[in-house]
Order: sequence, then structure tokens, then C-alpha cells
Amino acid sequence: MSRSITVGGGCFWCIEGVFQQLPAVHQAISGYAGGESPDPSYREVCSGRTGHAEVVQVNFDPEQVEERALMELFFAIHDPTLHNRQGPDVGSQYRSIILYADKEQRQTAEAVIKEIGAAGEYSAPIVTELVPLTTFYPAEEMHQRYYEAAPEAPYCRSMIAPKIAKARERFPRLFDGWAN
Repeated sequence: MSRSITVGGGCFWCIEGVFQQLPAVHQAISGYAGGESPDPSYREVCSGRTGHAEVVQVNFDPEQVEERALMELFFAIHDPTLHNRQGPDVGSQYRSIILYADKEQRQTAEAVIKEIGAAGEYSAPIVTELVPLTTFYPAEEMHQRYYEAAPEAPYCRSMIAPKIAKARERFPRLFDGWAN
């Protein structure tokens, strides 16, 4: 059995790089969603004119990890208070977004957002968009498994590796395969 969540929080390479480390994740696919243009290219999405965000569709085994745990991890690896940016990446394509597949997934995301807000983890309000997933477009092959292919690349060392280290420290059970 497999289930998916689709999330965006800046460059998809960063989000994908973290999620593909988890034993319960079958696949983390970089792509585009949340916009108007059919079958957009990376160049089109980067223009900011398609309305799409860079996202990752995370396919996981719900018998091994709870969806809630994956959402909590998602919020820990990006800043959900920043509007249309993450780190050096600026534009609506880098917005914080969860594209929910069903009512249950939306309710889980709303609950996690409420809990994070109530815990005072951030000094600013969470601006993560919650929208229904209509269509997910996988990114071009050159954008898939980027960290896996080039862990020593400067971007991977400076941006992705620290996110993975932070996530491993905060959520060791997810990385050890004992999430439920």
C-alpha cells in the first residue's frame, strides 16, 4: 500500500533530498503543481508566470510512517512564515504549500499548522498555502534525485546537507525506520 503527500517549501531539490533519506518513503519526485499552465517546464515555472510551485510528491508506506510525521518533518525543514521565498530562492514558485489529496489530508495539515502556531515555534504567522491537488507534473529528469546524484556539489553541501542533518537530529525515528 502506498500514499502520497505533495509539498513545496523552496527549491524542490532541498525537500526531495530530505524525504528520499527516509526508509518509509518509496519515492520522492520533484515536480510542479498549484498553477494554471498544463505540463510546464522548469524554465516556465521559474519565470513565475505559470502559477506553479516547485513541489515534491512523497510516496510512502502508511504502515511504516504516519502522514502527520511527514508533515511535521516538512515544516521543520523550511520556514513556513516566509511568503514566496526560501533562503536565496525568491518568487511564488518557491512558496510554502501543501497540496492535499483528500479531506483527511487537509485536516491533518490544518491540525499540524495549528499545533506549530500554538507552540510558538515561529515569531511570525505561518503562511503555508493549503490547496487541493489537481495535477502534479513531474519535473524533468535532470531535476530528479539531485542530491543523490551530486552530494558534493556546492548547492548540495551548503543547502541540502544541512537540512538533512537538522532533520536527522530532530526526527531520528523517521530516519531509522521506526516512525509509527
